[in-house]
Amino acid sequence: MTSTVDGDVVAITSVDELRELYGLPKARAVSKERTRLLDVDREWLAAAPFCLIATSDAEGNLDVSPKGDPGGFAHVLDDHTLAIPDRPGNNRVDGFTNILSNPHVGLLFVIPGRPDTLRINGRARLVREAPYFDDMVVKGHRPKLAIVVEVEQIFFHCAKAFMRSSLWRPETWDPMAVDSHPKLIKRVQEVEESLEELEAYYGPSYEQNMYKG
Repeated sequence: MTSTVDGDVVAITSVDELRELYGLPKARAVSKERTRLLDVDREWLAAAPFCLIATSDAEGNLDVSPKGDPGGFAHVLDDHTLAIPDRPGNNRVDGFTNILSNPHVGLLFVIPGRPDTLRINGRARLVREAPYFDDMVVKGHRPKLAIVVEVEQIFFHCAKAFMRSSLWRPETWDPMAVDSHPKLIKRVQEVEESLEELEAYYGPSYEQNMYKG
């Protein structure tokens, strides 16, 4: 039965209710799923400089982490496997600890200016050394770790979300709609650094040193 909360709020509580609301997907939406990388997928990965990686721990606690490098950073090992190099970050390693307890991952690869995306779901493991690490060197820096993903499901996702958001239309951009990152840190965290020190840290040297661990 449909449950109600707070009088006017109606919640969906079963797959049958969900299907009653949305109906069945078109045959094309069902048949687009694949289980191995095709040439067109390799072409997309060679062009994509950015992806989002979703992970979950054994208890279902979720994390989504952005990964970015020059196009082609997702290294295709074979028709069923790809490797994503890690670069220096904040060392929280939330996604990595998730993978150690639950290998299931979801990836979304983005090409700037393109409203469609490439989605890959599969099982991941962490690798700290392999011969192909030599192929993932950027600006002289070799990754210390890679996420190796065994592809279980792959398909191209439609463009509607990017179109609705006008994401790639520069005339809609307003990067200063919220405070700068240093100011956001001061607003939400108790940190020792002054605003001026944070602004210096996130200044030009931040980009210059982003591959240095």
